[in-house]
Formats: sequence, structure tokens, C-alpha cells
Amino acid sequence: MVVGLASSATVVVVATILGSLCFIALSEDDQLEDLRFVRRAQDAPLVSSYNYIVIGGGTAGCPLAATLSEHSRVLLLERGGLPYRNMSNQQHFTDALADTSPSSPAQRFISEDGVVNARARVLGGGSCLNAGFYTRASNDYVQMAGWDPRLVNSSYRWVERARWCSGRCSGPDVPPWQAALRDALLEAGVTPDNGFTFDHVTGTKIGGTIFDGAGERHTAADFLRHARPGGLTVLLYATVSRVLFRRQDGVPYPVAYGVVFTDPLGVQHRVYLRDGAKNEVILSAGTLGSPQLLMLSGVGPQAHLEAHGVQALVDQPMVGQGVADNPMNSVFIPSPVPVALSLVQVVGITKMGSFIEGVSGSEFGIPVSDGARRFARSFGMFSPQTGQLGTLPPRQRTPEAMQRAAEAMRRLDRRAFRGGFILEKILGPVSSGHIELRSADPRANPAVTFNYFKEEEDLERCVHGIQTIEKVIQSRAFANFTYANASVESIFTDSANFPVNLLPRHINDSRTPEQYCKDTVMTIWHYHGGCQVGAVVDDDYRVFGVQRLRVIDSSTFKYSPGTNPQATVMMLGSCESSYPCRYMGVKIQAERWKK
Repeated sequence: MVVGLASSATVVVVATILGSLCFIALSEDDQLEDLRFVRRAQDAPLVSSYNYIVIGGGTAGCPLAATLSEHSRVLLLERGGLPYRNMSNQQHFTDALADTSPSSPAQRFISEDGVVNARARVLGGGSCLNAGFYTRASNDYVQMAGWDPRLVNSSYRWVERARWCSGRCSGPDVPPWQAALRDALLEAGVTPDNGFTFDHVTGTKIGGTIFDGAGERHTAADFLRHARPGGLTVLLYATVSRVLFRRQDGVPYPVAYGVVFTDPLGVQHRVYLRDGAKNEVILSAGTLGSPQLLMLSGVGPQAHLEAHGVQALVDQPMVGQGVADNPMNSVFIPSPVPVALSLVQVVGITKMGSFIEGVSGSEFGIPVSDGARRFARSFGMFSPQTGQLGTLPPRQRTPEAMQRAAEAMRRLDRRAFRGGFILEKILGPVSSGHIELRSADPRANPAVTFNYFKEEEDLERCVHGIQTIEKVIQSRAFANFTYANASVESIFTDSANFPVNLLPRHINDSRTPEQYCKDTVMTIWHYHGGCQVGAVVDDDYRVFGVQRLRVIDSSTFKYSPGTNPQATVMMLGSCESSYPCRYMGVKIQAERWKK
């Protein structure tokens, strides 16, 4: 889940409070009283100036802003607010995703493919909403991206030394359901056994997590505790409408010189870059936000911009292109025994490029906490990640149809949801689509088309993943968590005894693996692209055709790194002043001090 989040009079106060922002029980007013460099947008001056303006306080934006604040004045603009208490614990994992209110930290959108999805709207971004899995990109990915392997590895190491990773970086405790999944994957031939590792390598492994031993979430916002308090200002509920450009004598391209943002009261504010050729605007607004803001600022396909009343400053047809989402398909495995709550810990990486993971939750039969019950109910019935458990093909997932499906799930006995999901996503993917503006309103979601399984290679990998899941279900290692008299076919089709995995119905009643992949496709929130390196930005993430503007976030990726991209997005901007681990942050600062 990419589908990036945040946490004073003194450095001590800032470091102490920011270190645990996501799980303190204070109101937002109380938190803002203590966080002197974090305030609401309506409290900002109408005009201000900074060395760097970072748009988006997410998984990349938070560590990047902290890095740049060491020697410069930095403004971090976040359109959401502070994380609330229930987002901090893994037992409340689905609460934010199930929140459909206008102020939800997970802003829901439905792709043109018909798949329900969400984008972060909170300080800290996707790391406040995801399942917490932590893994590095593969060596092949680093080489393909053209990154410096030494700097990449040192940046990863610092991320793993950070406070939120303490206690889990040496290997999390593995509950019985996850242990059975690990052994079943090995029995199914997903080898070798790689044990606990952050590395993305073929075989079965236990990955890292941003949840600590008490189940508390530690997010990208924790990096703000490394900021220089006098060098950083964070504004919440600041909706950026456009980047400002001007022409300069002797400069062939338009030059970014500031941004315009609107506060919750509807008042417009202007922020300018201070004089100096090295000062920059940096977009870290995510896969949807960064290309959307480029287009709203006049950088994008000219005809499309003019159709929405936006004056085209630079005709850049590749803005918004190459957008992809790793498709996820899941199978619910009903269990004869209660199953403890667990999020993603074990992953099987097949040689063909299918990634197998699992989550579980206990709903009936043993005393469990209210949080675990809520997890099982929301994950089983209400969570957008299940796509209503595949009861509706994507094109048929209208709000009314999904409501009927949800009501049908609510009527089922709770014991029907006792068990866990085994899910698979695919490498890449190869299939891609595009983002377009729906309107010139920066608060509105753009229209996004992912073109799931458009390329045959993606469909083949999905089928291989589903077949691997079938082997796991049939394995001896997983026998304690499956019904002895239930065949794999019955788990998919026997609606009387196993009503959760209801397959979509077709006129020809087609049940091929390929059709199953297409009909039950969901998101795993790892969407990326839209401002890809080589198409929209150069190797240093500078936007082609303009000056003093970069994009640093998942929109620059051609493929999703590793089994989960959050560690790699953090790596791009992370640093600590006493440790030479920075990647883009340190590169930008190095450029600043060059003669």
C-alpha cells in the first residue's frame, strides 16, 4: 500500500512529541499547541517566502522536508490533517479505509476500470493507512532506476534504524496462521526459505513492519522529528491549486517561483521562492496528485488542458501517462478454528513474478478484543480492498450493487468470516493507463484508468499466483486452518457452506482462472507512474521543459519496487544529519553548495 504521514518550543519537546504523534490521545488543537512548526493553513500569512516549497506531506514529502530543513527554510504543504488515534494500532487498520466522510484521511476514488481505491489525505500519507509491510526494492530495480547503490543502501539502513522500526527490524513475532502460510508456501515450491529479510529475493520470507511490538504504527511523519525546528514550517489543510511560473530574460524555459494554496475558509495564500537559483518547488503529492497539479499549472497535454480551461504553458503529452496499479486478487480461506489477528508478514515471491501474502483475523469462538472483531468485520465485509469479495465484476460495482452485496454479507453468520485472506499481486505490472483531469478543481479526484490485465503477461502471472494459492490451501502445512472435507473448488463455489467467496455470475458461467483474475481484481494501493523518469522528469527528478521544479514520489516510478513500495519512497528523501544516508535530499543539498 502506496496507496505517504506526521506526527515546541524546544528541540526536546519536538523530538519527544513527534516520535509518537500517531498514537497520542490528544485532540488536534492540543497537538498543534505543542507542535509549534505545525499549524493550520488558515493561520498562515497571505504572502510568505521559503527556499524550498514541498507539496505533499506524505511518505516521500515528510523525510524530504526534514532533510532540506537542515540548512534551508522549508515549507511543507499538506492537504489533510494530523492522524487520529484509531489510525495508530493495527487492530484499527481498516477504520480509516472504511471512512467515506468528506474529511476522511483516505479519500476514496473509483478508477475508470470500476475498482474501488483510496488515496491518502493526512500528514504522513499512505504510511498512516497501509498494512505496514516493509521491504526493500530488488537490486535489479535499483540498477534499472539508475540509482547509486551505495547511497540507496545507506538510506535504507537509516530508515531501518529509525525509532518506528525498533524491535521489529530484527524480525517480528510470527503467529500460527502466518507460520502455516510460510510453511505451506515452501511446501508449494516457493523456495528457498529466506527467513527474515528486508531484501526482495525469490522464495519465501518474513518481511519487516512499521508496527512495533505493541502493535502501534510508526509512520513517515516520524522523520519530522529530525527536522531543524527553525528551518521547517508545516501547514495542514492547505490545498495547492497551482504552481506559479514566469519568464526570465536569458532563460529558455518557464521558471517556477511559487505556489498558490487555499485554506479551509476559502482564502487564497501565495508562497514565493526566495531569490536564488537553487531554490525549488518540489511536488510530492503522490501518483494522482503530482500529475494533476502539473496539469493544473499548465504543464501537460495541451489539448486536454485547454478543454478544461487551463492555459497550456508547456505542451507535455507524457504527463499523466504510464500510470499503473498492481492488481490484487484474494481468496478467503474459511477456518474450522479461530484465527488470531495478523497483517502481512509472510510473502512468497515466485520465479514467475507472483507475490503471495496473507492477512487473518479472529471473529468467533474465542475471546478477542473489540479491535480484532472490528478488523474481521470490516476486512471481511466493508473494506474496499476486498472489492466486496469479488461478488461483482469491476464494471458492475455500482454504489447500489455494492450496497446490496454488503447487506448480503452482513446477514451472514459471523463464523463465515473466521479465517484469513491469501492474496496475490503481480510483478510490474506491464499493463498501464493514464490520468486525466475531470475538472480544474484541485480538490476533485482526477479520472484514472489502470487497464488491469491489458497485457497477457500480467494475466499469466495472476493465473500462476492463483494456482499457487490453491497449492497452499491443499498443503499439509496449512491443514489446521482448512476444513478437512472441503475441496479447493468448494471454497470458491459452495455458497451454502462457504458463502464468502461468491464468484461473479456470467451468462456462460465461465470459471476459467483467467476469468477469475479479471472478475475479482482489486487494488493493493501500489499505484504509480504519471510523472515517470525519462518521460516527464530527468534522472534528478527535474521536470522537463521548466526550471526550479522537481517531482519526488511514486509518480516517477515505472514499476512498483519490491512487494511494497513504501520503504523505497521513504528512502528517496530520508536522512539523518549525523549519518550519511540521504538519497534525493542529500543530492539536492549537495547541488546547493556547489560553486
